[in-house]
Amino acid sequence: MSELIESIEDVVRIPLPVDEEYAIKRHRMSAGDGKKRICIVTGIHGDELEGQYVSFEIARRIRQSASDLRGIVDIYPAMNPFGIDSITRGIPAFDLDMNRIFPGNLEGDMNEFMASKIVEELEGADLVIDIHASNIFLTEIPQIRINELHAKELVPIATKANMDLIWVHGASTVLESTLAYSLNSRQTNTLVVEMGVGMRITRSFGQQLSDGIFSLMKELGIWTGESREVKKPIVAYDADGEDVCYLNAPCSGIYMKEREHGSRVKAGELVGRIINPLSGDVMAEILAPEDGLLFTVREYPVVEDGSLMGRILREKVLTENNL
Repeated sequence: MSELIESIEDVVRIPLPVDEEYAIKRHRMSAGDGKKRICIVTGIHGDELEGQYVSFEIARRIRQSASDLRGIVDIYPAMNPFGIDSITRGIPAFDLDMNRIFPGNLEGDMNEFMASKIVEELEGADLVIDIHASNIFLTEIPQIRINELHAKELVPIATKANMDLIWVHGASTVLESTLAYSLNSRQTNTLVVEMGVGMRITRSFGQQLSDGIFSLMKELGIWTGESREVKKPIVAYDADGEDVCYLNAPCSGIYMKEREHGSRVKAGELVGRIINPLSGDVMAEILAPEDGLLFTVREYPVVEDGSLMGRILREKVLTENNL
């Protein structure tokens, strides 16, 4: 039986003023003679905490059945450690979104240097899972988002990840400064997971994704133990932006949702109300404009004119997926 080898090491460590250091750490778990490597990345945005539980759960399950591991699992729970510590989306003090500075530059400033070291660390892995949550305003069903430039390679992999939805975006919406784009452009397959809500952990979603990660590990030959059956996802090729309709607030007020995310809705069905707590009036009733799946729902109740309150995946996509 192969021995499980574990180590916690620095990816990068940079000295800061006042006796502080900026350190990004990796938890490596390896066993057997397998050389394939999967990387679990999260915490690029400090207010997105859903991946924290997944990082814990992957390590827990591997230790529970260590003899089934045949390769390398690298876990990076906090790519933006100061952001995690302060529950800040970007890098504190710099007011900078870390996922807008990749692939970085070894000769650049501290943030560009860190981004470059992260890409250097992950490049060449057999698969990278980049876990995100929504922000504090919205909650999302578990989904993988893929740009159409890499759909051919990534969609078949993503279908084994136990997600509810795979959303393929048009190339015009792709941000070339993200970690996923940088790695996919370097032929390192990277899946971007979006699920849950900012500043919270949804345990059921973490369990769902963990099941999917072990399914992917088994597919890669990294895991020989049991893996749970994964669900068949909805695949939406929304390259032209016509498969999703958006619900935007027609006025300011307090949004009270009437339907949860993941609900099937009919055109004209009530999905929420905007109320005025001062006057006691209903300012607007929000109706579904079309039949479909409500896969994004407003979580933070304060809205202004134009605020996003939800997204509906149109019925034609569900029909194409035999749902």
